[in-house]
Amino acid sequence: MIENIEKLEEKLGYKFKTQNLITEALTHKSYKQPYDNERLEFLGDAVLDLIVGEYLYKKFAKSNEGKLSKIRASLVNEQGFDKLAKYLDLGSYILLSNAEENNGGREKPSLLANAFEAVIGAIYLESGLEVVNKIAVELIEKNHKSITLDSLFRDFKTTLQELTQARYGLTPDYKVVSTSGPDHKKEFEVAVFIEDKEYAKAVGKSKKAAQQEAAKKAIEILKG
Repeated sequence: MIENIEKLEEKLGYKFKTQNLITEALTHKSYKQPYDNERLEFLGDAVLDLIVGEYLYKKFAKSNEGKLSKIRASLVNEQGFDKLAKYLDLGSYILLSNAEENNGGREKPSLLANAFEAVIGAIYLESGLEVVNKIAVELIEKNHKSITLDSLFRDFKTTLQELTQARYGLTPDYKVVSTSGPDHKKEFEVAVFIEDKEYAKAVGKSKKAAQQEAAKKAIEILKG
């Protein structure tokens, strides 16, 4: 059973009806119970896809399907859900094995993002789409300062390239400096170099994601 979840309920603006379902949503497979949160994670992922899709459809009424898909992808991903999970402090509630906890499990973006999806799946099962839609949209709006086409559809690599070409007359270079994790969940650490000088490093679940995050950090350094 998950104890002391009042703060979680307060941040969600929702009181769970049954302890069993929220306990399942916050149980990692390493905890070795007859249940874990993977099925609820699967459900929550589908629910969030629908909620965010409808939200963007209404908010950006003049945007075409291709652009809406890209904007949704910028919100419905591990990085976006990890951010929401950390706002909710889900890491404090997740049931983990000692080995997973000692390996930094409570801070792992993939683990936190999966737990967030599972919590959304649990709320959906308990209270339906209307209730979970309100909760999810409020969380997204609260944790994204500005939901605009510019803020969601930003390509940091292009921005950095434009900046370095204007300032130095050259383009940045990206190098994979390390990889970690099993084949089905690899993480890539990428460094960005300008004039052979390393400016920033970032980790992502794909090379492209890591490059984008490294470019974002480099932009902040150059503009700072």
